[in-house]
Amino acid sequence: MALTILCYPDPRLHTVAKPVQAVDDRIRQLARDMIDTMYQASGVGLAATQVNVHERLIVLDVSDTRDQPMVLINPELVWTSPEKKLNEEGCLSVPGIYDGVERHLSVHVKALDEHGNARVIEAEGLLAICVQHEMDHLMGKVFVEYLSLLKRNRIKTKMVKHQRELRAAS
Repeated sequence: MALTILCYPDPRLHTVAKPVQAVDDRIRQLARDMIDTMYQASGVGLAATQVNVHERLIVLDVSDTRDQPMVLINPELVWTSPEKKLNEEGCLSVPGIYDGVERHLSVHVKALDEHGNARVIEAEGLLAICVQHEMDHLMGKVFVEYLSLLKRNRIKTKMVKHQRELRAAS
C-alpha cells in the first residue's frame, strides 16, 4: 500500500524519531509499504519520518535493477570516513529540488533488518549518501537545511506555492 509522503516545509518532518521497540509484523508491514511508496515515487530511499511515522526505520534501494531493497531498523553510524564529497541530492519530501550537500564518502551503519537480525553495512558511493540522507530524516533534518538561508527560504516559498496550487486544482 502506498503511503502519503510529507512535503517540506511540513513541520512533522522535523520530528525526531524514536527507536523501534520490537521488530514485529506491524514494523515489517510498514517497511513493505514504505518500499512500495519509495518505488512508486522513483526514490532510492525513504525514512519513516517522511510518511509521518516517527520511528527509526529507513528503506533503501540504490540498485540499477530496483529489486534489492534494504530495511534498516534503529540505524546508527558507527564509523564515518574522514573524506567528504559534495554531491547533488534530491528528496521525495522536496520534489523537483536538487542541490549540493557534503557527505562522508564511506560510512558503516549498524542496524536491525526486517527479521530483527543485527547487521553492519559498509556503505560507499550512492549507498553511503542515501544512508546519511535518510538518517538525517530520523533526526528531523531535511537536506535543504544544509543550504544557505537564502536558498532554503526560496525553496520553502516555492514548495508552499506548489502545494497551494495542488490544493486549488483538486
